[in-house]
Amino acid sequence: MTSATCARLPDGRLHLHHGPIDIIAQAWGSPASVASGEARMVARFGSVLAELASELPELRRESGQPTGPIAQLMVRATTVFTPAFITPMAAVAGAVADVLLAELAVPGVRRAYVNNGGDIALHLDPGESLSCAIAARPGMPDRVTLRAEDTVRGIATSGWRGRSWSCGIADSVSVLAKTSAMADAAATMIANAVNLPDHPGITRRPAHQMQTDSDLGARLVTVAVSGLTEADRFRALNAGEAAAEAFRSQGLIEAAALFLHPEVRTLGPLALKELTCV
Repeated sequence: MTSATCARLPDGRLHLHHGPIDIIAQAWGSPASVASGEARMVARFGSVLAELASELPELRRESGQPTGPIAQLMVRATTVFTPAFITPMAAVAGAVADVLLAELAVPGVRRAYVNNGGDIALHLDPGESLSCAIAARPGMPDRVTLRAEDTVRGIATSGWRGRSWSCGIADSVSVLAKTSAMADAAATMIANAVNLPDHPGITRRPAHQMQTDSDLGARLVTVAVSGLTEADRFRALNAGEAAAEAFRSQGLIEAAALFLHPEVRTLGPLALKELTCV
């Protein structure tokens, strides 16, 4: 296994990299506090990949029982969506962001974020705010501004064009939730719900054919989408929006934005108004 690396980018942000994990992080506050938080985060980052790798068989099981601290965050964020199919892996990127943020946000750090490949965990002291870019419409600079009085501390995006396989056809679904792990899991579920199961223009393959160790096993994942009419997009987005509204009514998410080119649906009081962190 390769070793973890840490580099200071020209703009002052930290770049942490280890295997498939790619982190950008930044904090504001007293210099001593920021330095202390960064040191704690870097030290914790060195053990993250090995910790997850040691429990991968359990993390890939729908009813897995992992024991590590990151794994436990993943389990808590995903089990609330059962009995629908979901494994702890649906929250892995968000949970890693949450764990690293907890190390970075020491007393004296006024605001901070950890961005794990687009899944973002945030810390905001009273009176502070952050404007975050999200992975949404291709080529478009979508942003959302979060303030300390908001309950959102996590942002995540999922979709069939993203880093992970999706059972749905959403180009992307961005979710705002109380934690990054919860946003990650919910984005996965909503993106899966944006779907047209029998549409002839959608090409699907068993997940294990695309990635031999996928936690999705033989479930079909989307590999191409074409030939959608306006009515098709309307039906697919309606299904995703219904799922998102149900999750919001249960308090699992705060807001969401669903994209199926060229259509956009937003819901929740913090839905995107301007449709990275700075």
